[in-house]
Amino acid sequence: MATTELGAALRRWRDHVPPEAVGLSPGGRRRAAGLRREELSQLAGVSADYIIRLEQGRAGRPSAQVVASLARALRLTRDERDHLFRLAGLAPPGPDTVPQHITPGVHRVLDRLTGTPVAVFDAAWNQLLANPLYTALMGEWHGDDLNAVRRNFLNPRSRVRHTTESKGAFLAAQVADLRRTAGRYPEDAHLQSLIAELRRRSAHFDALWASGAVGEHEAARKTIDHPRVGALTLDCDVLGVAGSDLRIMVYTARPGTEDADRLALLAVIGTQLLTG
Repeated sequence: MATTELGAALRRWRDHVPPEAVGLSPGGRRRAAGLRREELSQLAGVSADYIIRLEQGRAGRPSAQVVASLARALRLTRDERDHLFRLAGLAPPGPDTVPQHITPGVHRVLDRLTGTPVAVFDAAWNQLLANPLYTALMGEWHGDDLNAVRRNFLNPRSRVRHTTESKGAFLAAQVADLRRTAGRYPEDAHLQSLIAELRRRSAHFDALWASGAVGEHEAARKTIDHPRVGALTLDCDVLGVAGSDLRIMVYTARPGTEDADRLALLAVIGTQLLTG
């Protein structure tokens, strides 16, 4: 097991990523130019103590999910990510697996859209990354609820306003989109596990899945009831990343409208809302 090599590689990459390169303020005096462990912890959703143990060779083999999160946080290239997987004693994600790698270029695009709510999802609708304004607009999710399909069927708390008809059409479209993804990645174990869980726990999902419909998520106009700034009616566009099946979800307001004013207000107070 290459735990020592893994720890050295993590430390090396961490030391070579300046905080401003990942959207953080350099702030205060630093002993090194790279990321602090606490900052990597925040970006990757992995405890700082676990990162210390990985770097010191005192932790067991990390899961594929942890390695993928660290690779995204460190903004590794695909080749670097694959190397990190191998150092962790894991096989890199193959072509039959739903892609979750976010290229440095996509990271930079999000860095420049600070005034626009943006999130990145994989083809199975796992939220991989969200900028602060997206989180302030839509709420913060953790664990299993980071999968939008699972959340909408099993834990349906949403700020998006729906009629009974629009909610039904939305859920049907999500299932049709997920079926399309399942057809593209039939060997993805995590995707098959998600589908099996949803069919077991949600009669509504099971009925929609049994219908056999196949589709793709399309642009929509949504009204979001926000607890602090009120209702915002925004355009929601889903942009594809060529060659990776990633989806970039972007919310925008029509210029000169009350919705644009409320979105601008949310951009100012948004970071306060994340702890409220």
